[in-house]
Amino acid sequence: MKEETIKKAVREGYARIAKGDNSCCAPVNSCCGNRLLAQTISKRIGYSEKELKEVPEGANLGLGCGNPIAFSSLKEGETVLDLGSGAGFDCFLAANEVGNKGRVTGVDMTAEMIERARENARKNKYKNVEFRLGEIENLPVADSSIDIVISNCVINLSPDKRKVFLEVFRVLKPGGRLMISDMVLLKELPGYVKDSIEAYIGCLSGAIMRNEYLAAMQAAGFQKVGIIDETSLSIDCMANDPTVESITKNLNLSPDKIEEIAGSVASIKVYAVKPNGSI
Repeated sequence: MKEETIKKAVREGYARIAKGDNSCCAPVNSCCGNRLLAQTISKRIGYSEKELKEVPEGANLGLGCGNPIAFSSLKEGETVLDLGSGAGFDCFLAANEVGNKGRVTGVDMTAEMIERARENARKNKYKNVEFRLGEIENLPVADSSIDIVISNCVINLSPDKRKVFLEVFRVLKPGGRLMISDMVLLKELPGYVKDSIEAYIGCLSGAIMRNEYLAAMQAAGFQKVGIIDETSLSIDCMANDPTVESITKNLNLSPDKIEEIAGSVASIKVYAVKPNGSI
């Protein structure tokens, strides 16, 4: 698939989700507008009841694959950048951690998501959060201005992950850190999934091999690159997750095919640091 075709499809898919028209990560009817379902998904991937109650209503769309905030060790006064910030869920959690002396910026390429996030911030009087329209391959952020970059199940959607990591390295301060929750491959996906645009939007076919993912971070200049948590995508999860359910229906997948895909994908949390002295 061509890069622009992928970006257009992803942008349109997430625009529909932002409007409440569509399912989690997939261009078919129902699901993410359901607040209860979004909370159920979020609890399953690592968010606490306390965190879910802290964020504005409508900020949590149930789109993540982990909780990067839980491992980020955010400190008061820090500057945070969220790649693919959606309706602002992780940004608002981060804002509560860094306090009024800190600053959180969310970047998303979908105008409808940015509009929804800004409205959430305005209604709930967040003064230390802002949202910028832009692509994570070309971040609208100044060099060496960020203490920590977070991202939740978004980099797998980029057709140029190496450029994303170079951009993250550029905007981080020397000694700054990166904490990501994302989907990676444990083995190659079958061709009928790799060639599916629905599976790309659904965070499957855009994923790359785990070792390749870590190597791209190291090639960008990051040090101390390591996986601090990894969870395989279980068959039960695939059978009950609305994101995957919509993909399996579109591709008309049998139980055997679902099992094959489940054994190929994992959710990881990855940590890395920009060395002191880097620019």
